Amino acid sequence: MTASETAAVLDALEAAGGPDCARFVGGCVRNAVLGREIADVDIATTLTPDQVTRALEAARIKAVPTGVEHGTVTAVSNHKPFEVTTLRRDVETDGRRAVVAFTTDWMEDACRRDFTLNSLYARRDGSIFDPTGHGVADAKAGRIVFMGDAEQRLREDHLRSLRFFRFLAWYGRGEPDVTALAAITRLKEQVAKLAAERISSEILKLLAADDPRAAVALMAQTGVLAVIAPEAQDLARFEGLVEIESEQLFENDAVLRLAALLPDDQLAAGKLAERLRLSNADRDRIVAALSPTPELKSWMSPREIRRAVYRLGPQAFRDRAKLAWARAASTATTPQWRGMIALGEGWTAPAFPLTGDDVIKAGAPKGPLVGRVLREVEDWWIDHDFIDDRLSAIEKLKAVVQGLAY
Repeated sequence: MTASETAAVLDALEAAGGPDCARFVGGCVRNAVLGREIADVDIATTLTPDQVTRALEAARIKAVPTGVEHGTVTAVSNHKPFEVTTLRRDVETDGRRAVVAFTTDWMEDACRRDFTLNSLYARRDGSIFDPTGHGVADAKAGRIVFMGDAEQRLREDHLRSLRFFRFLAWYGRGEPDVTALAAITRLKEQVAKLAAERISSEILKLLAADDPRAAVALMAQTGVLAVIAPEAQDLARFEGLVEIESEQLFENDAVLRLAALLPDDQLAAGKLAERLRLSNADRDRIVAALSPTPELKSWMSPREIRRAVYRLGPQAFRDRAKLAWARAASTATTPQWRGMIALGEGWTAPAFPLTGDDVIKAGAPKGPLVGRVLREVEDWWIDHDFIDDRLSAIEKLKAVVQGLAY
């Protein structure tokens, strides 16, 4: 917030609108108050989008009209983006999108925001404008409280139900706000009207928190989880995975945590991923993680582990091992699971030494039979623990080909 590129944006705005025409707002202020890392710096201003654009261009700062209908211009200063948004008030909302009017009233702008800890503004000198008078206290105490009437905020934007749980997971402490939970429960069905991309984005952000277990449990209790993902019912395995990641110092893995909530049903998982418009990579990973075979056990031998890594691939093996570990719910087997994953991560699967050309040279006719022979010899090669002897593999190939009945 004090970086030179940030100062350049504020200098440009103040040159056009005078002192205090622009303030830091939202997450950067909240995180500064809490001493947490700041990812993005957002700025609120009394200037209109046209005035913001002219002010930035006059200072030779790139201005990108990313959302001018809602008052947002992105300033790109020294290759870093800053969202600059004109103060606004809602004119009309339908729970998915809003029609806004611009204003110069900081309080009016604050009243349309979601939570008190996100409705904080800071001037360049570090002084804070706290519209409710308790936003800073709420942030420090971990209270996620809606601005004004909770039900009204939720009707303005149905996504705020999911945002409540996300901020609870990241910033919440103590007992959750009962008024907020009651309003969310009453309006839970409205969440289904949201665009799938907005839902999945919030869910993955929530699941990436250090410990989202309490938030997800509340989502289930209020019925919100059943609305957006009725398949997500395995809270025990999900909670076990979060505990493992925390205690074993694994990275927080939002995609695998989502998989942990689902049944071992690849078809159902694929349909959920499609419905939530997850990326192809995330969809494929979740489906692979929920394959019922081969079944992984903590007592598998190194040879069996290598075979599983080869069959599944490193990512799917690691995911399957963590999910099986999470379901086991026993600390007694922790060393075995940890060792299994370490062995899988430390072993690089060799390339199968034969090709289709080798099969044909051995005397097999071209066609589907070539693939069948290759699979049979590959199975033998795997059973022999990936024997590093091409000549032995060729001899086996010849034996298989000679035994074929054309």
